[in-house]
Amino acid sequence: MKLDSKIPEGHISQKWTDYKDHLKLVAPNNRPKIDIIVVGTGLAGASAAASFGEMGYNVKAFCFQDSPRRAHSIAAQGGINAAKNYQNDGDSIFRLFYDTIKGGDYRAREANVHRLAEVSGNIIDQCVAQGVPFARDYGGLLDNRSFGGTQVQRTFYAAGQTGQQLLLGAYSALSRQIGLGRVKMFNRHEMLDLVKVDGKARGIIARNLVTGELERHSAHAVIIASGGYGNVYFLSTNAMGSNVSAGWKVHKQGALFANPCFVQIHPTCIPVHGTNQAKLTLMSESLRNSGRIWVPKKKEDAEAIRAGKLKPTQIAEEDRDYYLERKYPAFGNLVPRDVASRAAKEVCDEGHGIEANDTNEGVYLDFSTEIQNKGKQAAYAKGNHNPSPEEITALGKQWLEEKYGNLFTMYQKITDENPYETPMKIYPAVHYTMGGVWVDYNLQSTIPGCFVAGEANFSDHGANRLGASALMQGLADGYFVLPYTVSNYLADEIRTGKISTETQEFIDAENRVKNSIDKFLNNKGSKSVDHFHKRLGLIMWNKVGMGRNEAGLKEAIAEIAALKEEFYKEVNVPGSANEFNPQLEKALRVADFIDLGQLMAMDALQRNESCGGHFREEYQDSEGETLRDDENFSFVAAWEYKGDDISKEELHKEELKYEFIKIAARNYK
Repeated sequence: MKLDSKIPEGHISQKWTDYKDHLKLVAPNNRPKIDIIVVGTGLAGASAAASFGEMGYNVKAFCFQDSPRRAHSIAAQGGINAAKNYQNDGDSIFRLFYDTIKGGDYRAREANVHRLAEVSGNIIDQCVAQGVPFARDYGGLLDNRSFGGTQVQRTFYAAGQTGQQLLLGAYSALSRQIGLGRVKMFNRHEMLDLVKVDGKARGIIARNLVTGELERHSAHAVIIASGGYGNVYFLSTNAMGSNVSAGWKVHKQGALFANPCFVQIHPTCIPVHGTNQAKLTLMSESLRNSGRIWVPKKKEDAEAIRAGKLKPTQIAEEDRDYYLERKYPAFGNLVPRDVASRAAKEVCDEGHGIEANDTNEGVYLDFSTEIQNKGKQAAYAKGNHNPSPEEITALGKQWLEEKYGNLFTMYQKITDENPYETPMKIYPAVHYTMGGVWVDYNLQSTIPGCFVAGEANFSDHGANRLGASALMQGLADGYFVLPYTVSNYLADEIRTGKISTETQEFIDAENRVKNSIDKFLNNKGSKSVDHFHKRLGLIMWNKVGMGRNEAGLKEAIAEIAALKEEFYKEVNVPGSANEFNPQLEKALRVADFIDLGQLMAMDALQRNESCGGHFREEYQDSEGETLRDDENFSFVAAWEYKGDDISKEELHKEELKYEFIKIAARNYK
């Protein structure tokens, strides 16, 4: 199979504009003759469905939640990037493009990333018009803050609930189209297979999760916008229902799966507190604007803290190791996520961790310095040039509350500790997945008519995503890319007519799903689905997590293969197919996670280098930083499904060419 990324010719600043000008169009009178399926209603899916509905196409949108408002996009807290340069600090489209390529450790496709930077400004205008309540400064203008991996302020935000507000904006646009009858919404439905007719994506098999009924739905194009696969690790910051099944089903039908080993570990999560935990909580990266990260310099102090004999506020300033500021003075606490996460693991591995859990892993995120600084500024602004320490502290806390209040409240409710008074405890956790279904410049997979958007595709973030870029990509794909590229594909479909769901292809696909369901329900094993999911998660975290090595990856591949065999023999799924059955839903998803987990380990094993979130312990420099191999590994690893035995998957390589930026070692010092 030859991969054609369909990157247009021309200068990078003109590629997208010139390309759009020459795409084929579908006339307004022809659009009602064409059906589009959108799977997933987060930011990418909701914006795409709303856009196509507005254009006049017939759209069917599917989500497994009871409402599109529950999509995991709602959990994003910190903000959304855009190259507006409102702070007049040197930002530009090119700088956002460069920061994204560099942040991804030079493993992203240049043309796609530049397009993302180009349309970023339009996203903010669109969302403001929808009424998204972005934070504003004292003059009423949109405010910005910094995020990791940049030296400019380009992140637009709505307190600590940016994802929620953006999703409500997209949901409003989607609801309008539902009300007009242009979008038909299927809540509590899960896609369980893709249907191909003559090689083209022509529909899906979906299961009504309330009644258990299997349904056939046809369309002229299918858009997968179902999010990432972080829950392969069991414990992650993802919603517990987040899964890879839609992406994996199209992979099994012929879509290549790209860079599965590129997983992002987020540095600011609340540490694991026990073995029965099922979900991790993210504290927004925006907090790194105001918090300083540290651990005790002395191991005995760390031990005393873990034993409850010492409080962090009792550690003198000179006995604290602000390790990010020490190691990376140019960026300090705002280094990219992969760098900050590895640094936290390193100090904890050395015995300086502060959390009393099984692994003694945790570091502090301390706001005391910011409270003092902002308190003094606030007092001075009020005309009080000689404030008391109490006044400074009160005003500083007030400033923090206005900026991050809901995040501080959430942390206190979870931990029963007041972060205004004592430092937050944080530690890295699985958050985002940069890998996904391989797509070309049009966001079309290797299956004609099957497009993939947002976190479900691999396209924009390389080996590490910069903070506040996930929301940007989702909305860019849905509002400003797919309406052009899908229409270009559909221009050849106006004479196709209605696609029947009574063809043999739909019958075969439905039977495949039925057989899979029956296999689980008739298995009568002795262990729960969660039993296997947790075991898979431990293998993945310990051997395909923050640190990877050849021996561990080979062990992981063998262990996951053995786990898969045991899973199909021993899993117990109660209930029946024709009812609400969350255990059945879970079993189908975990089956896909097991296959994907093995592929992730295989992908990590073949990539003999360290880059971004993929850290091979054999490939690091003398200071413990990632050691890329640009000569041998400057490619996208795209895997082709070859049957039930995942070890037989075939690797295809898309060479990454950088024409407009200079490749260099990442340096945040």
